[in-house]
Amino acid sequence: MMRRSALCLLFLLAPALWAAGAAPSGDFPRALSSYADPAEAGVLEIVKARAVAEPFNVVATLIFVLAVLHTFATAKIRHWAHLIEHRHLERLKQRPNQTDRDGDGRPDEVSFWGQILHFFGEVEAVFGIWVIVLGGAIVWFKGVDTTVDYIAHTVNFTEPMFVVVIMALASTRPVLRLAEQCLRAVAALGRGRPVAWWLSILTIAPILGSLITEPAAMTIAALLLGKQFYALKPSPKLMYGTLGLLFVNISIGGTLTHFAAPPVIMVAKAWGWDTPYMFTHFGWHAVAGIVLSNVVYLLAFRRELLALKPVDRSGERAEEPVPAWVTVVHLLFVGFTVWVAHHPVLFVGGFLFFLAFAQATAHHQSKVDLRSPMLVGFFLAGLVIHGGLQAWWIEPVLGSLGEKPLFFGATILTAFNDNAAITFLATLVPNFSEELKYAVVAGAVTGGGLTVIANAPNPAGQSILQRYFPEGISPLGLLLGALPPTLIVVFAFLVL
Repeated sequence: MMRRSALCLLFLLAPALWAAGAAPSGDFPRALSSYADPAEAGVLEIVKARAVAEPFNVVATLIFVLAVLHTFATAKIRHWAHLIEHRHLERLKQRPNQTDRDGDGRPDEVSFWGQILHFFGEVEAVFGIWVIVLGGAIVWFKGVDTTVDYIAHTVNFTEPMFVVVIMALASTRPVLRLAEQCLRAVAALGRGRPVAWWLSILTIAPILGSLITEPAAMTIAALLLGKQFYALKPSPKLMYGTLGLLFVNISIGGTLTHFAAPPVIMVAKAWGWDTPYMFTHFGWHAVAGIVLSNVVYLLAFRRELLALKPVDRSGERAEEPVPAWVTVVHLLFVGFTVWVAHHPVLFVGGFLFFLAFAQATAHHQSKVDLRSPMLVGFFLAGLVIHGGLQAWWIEPVLGSLGEKPLFFGATILTAFNDNAAITFLATLVPNFSEELKYAVVAGAVTGGGLTVIANAPNPAGQSILQRYFPEGISPLGLLLGALPPTLIVVFAFLVL
């Protein structure tokens, strides 16, 4: 009775509470040019002054830090969820007639708290969960109108929406079969052995990302690695090494053009970079980094890679071929989506037409799986909401560094924020020389494999491959697996 009374009271007071918190608080987030930074001050002094001028900066960054720490705890949280569900099942076996809490005459087979912990243990859900905390903080400090205006109008959700659509298109049966056939031709040079598949996927798919975009390349590479490599159950060390290598290679593989890698897209128009510029300044360095990293890992794990035996698929039913015209139509949808990548109304509309086409040709299709794309989109949407409030400290850090410190600073910052956000903030720094522009973009793509949040396609790869990691993908394992190829890419961009 008391609970119902409280809910009724809250319902009656809701309009008043909304009105009380609806007072707008001016521009939010505060423009960087509005800060009266101390003259000749260092980075710490500028950050402190901005924190004093706008105390909410500290609150937003603290919430973001907690969200990042949460991503490192997801494996442990999932472990707790499994324990709770196991205990729940044991209680069901012992007292089958005493677990009917909803009164429907059947025992409750699902553990409520186990499912809640599973949700909190999903990496893709982390930043969305902490958006709730951030939203509450904005309401408290700035009011409801400011909160709604920031999330609904200020934050740009084009990239998360694009990743959802391109992931769904790239994981369809016709596109995946075409990619597999192309890579099979390359792997045939190594007689189709697992090591040949491993090397061809990790070399060709990242470079392909410069044409079909990095999210699409990540989706195809992760699906094929799962089928041709991870299904063979290699050692954990090789599993994490391969995952880190994949993330690093995808991050730099999209730099051969100006429209495929999110961190490049953020600066291409502002700085006048086109595809010839990208290829001559970044592309060949990236290809060299990919080849060198693959060769080093091939030599380091050569015994295990050569010892892997392909899965016996002789008993499996052969898949029916996909008509060429169906594959061509799929590729046209992919091409159209890439072409209008900056216009969500167009690519979402195109995706709806694709769903109709997929239904009409269902006998040539696999089921269109939207779960992973939606989770990845949710992850990226949460990340851009948080990332939009971090410019107050990232901008002075980037602006204070020289060429080499800027490169390494961008690499390190990328591990804690999406690399596209890092390069976007660099466009706000005045008087950037060509050398500094190169340094910040090269550093941002170099660090794109160190964590799952470092590069937009990484959550897609993790979502596809995490089922091969029984305890979930460890952030520390990913970091250690990605560190050697990251250092090789540093050499490729700074020395070669």
